[in-house]
Amino acid sequence: MMLRPFALLVALGLGAAAQAHEFEEGDLAILHPFAIETAARATTGAGYFEVRNDGDQADALIGVEAAFPKVALHEAVETDGMMTMQPIERVEIAPGETLTLAPGEGGHVMFMGIDAPFEVGARFPAKLIFERAGAVEIEFVVEPRPEPGADQSTMDHSTMDHSGMTDGEGGMDHGMMDHDETNHGEMDYGADAAAE
Repeated sequence: MMLRPFALLVALGLGAAAQAHEFEEGDLAILHPFAIETAARATTGAGYFEVRNDGDQADALIGVEAAFPKVALHEAVETDGMMTMQPIERVEIAPGETLTLAPGEGGHVMFMGIDAPFEVGARFPAKLIFERAGAVEIEFVVEPRPEPGADQSTMDHSTMDHSGMTDGEGGMDHGMMDHDETNHGEMDYGADAAAE
């Protein structure tokens, strides 16, 4: 698994609408869960967040639940120059570490079978499932898409919106794809596809 621990990022000082929100359960802090607005006819959406382990024992994220027909953890993996989507079964979070699911870093939550678009400002509940902490109730906030081509690898993901996958310049828009019949484990997005 290639998900990177949280690094110190540049704060961009946005208004109150983009302020971070967090949820805590025991030694875990879930920071700024957000989803990206989708196109009007989208059947899928993507979600992101960070999980900080402030304890002295490892825990692992093993699932996500929400009121959609299918919800799964995925990551974009490059093999021989080809990007593919792979399911994530388990992600360990060591003591003192932060797991980051963010655009451009590979990992995300895929919400499949949505029947209405994700609109900016909307909120929806979900549960993150951990091996030790159990189910933790959180709320995703829908944020606007960033400008196409924006470099999100150095942005503060706790206060910014995050999609960057909206155009034909190597990006991939999950919101425009129909995932109802798709097996992401076998999907191949081509050599030019960018990692999420």
